[in-house]
Amino acid sequence: MATTKTTAKKAVTPKTGKMEDSEFHEFFVDELKDIYWAEKHLVKALPKMKKAATSPELAAAFEKHAEETNTHIATLEQVFALLDEKAQAKKCDAMEGLLKEANSIIEDTDAGTLIRDAGLILAAQKVEHYEIATYGTLVVFAKNMGHSDVAELLQFTLDNEKATDVALTEIAVGAINEQAAAE
Repeated sequence: MATTKTTAKKAVTPKTGKMEDSEFHEFFVDELKDIYWAEKHLVKALPKMKKAATSPELAAAFEKHAEETNTHIATLEQVFALLDEKAQAKKCDAMEGLLKEANSIIEDTDAGTLIRDAGLILAAQKVEHYEIATYGTLVVFAKNMGHSDVAELLQFTLDNEKATDVALTEIAVGAINEQAAAE
């Protein structure tokens, strides 16, 4: 005779259709804690990346992204509140690794070079792609659980991350990559 797992925690609220006590919901909240940690650590790393940038345009892009990242943090705090959860960070190994890589690029390249800027853009776009993947998935999760208000907030952040990625590409293609190749 097979044993079955109790499903009492997976009760769906009849009024909203939300699975607030489900294992999937718990996983969703855990991933929100992960990206919350990631954003909080990214906002601390961006000023160092700005300072290391040679191009004033790239430095300005890092400054703008730091401001946007503060907005992402505040948005995540809103999401936690909507879910009646404490805004709590859980270490994000992926972001930790990406930020270590950004530091390595700064250490391994010469100050004042566009080679460093090309490397900084590479590191920043790796971060953006991680965030795009995470927020994209979280939007779908929120929709699947009936959290349309949460999905809307996360979609705004996702759209912003995509725009930042495009802006970094434009900076790289506009001048930095070609000049870095000539150094």
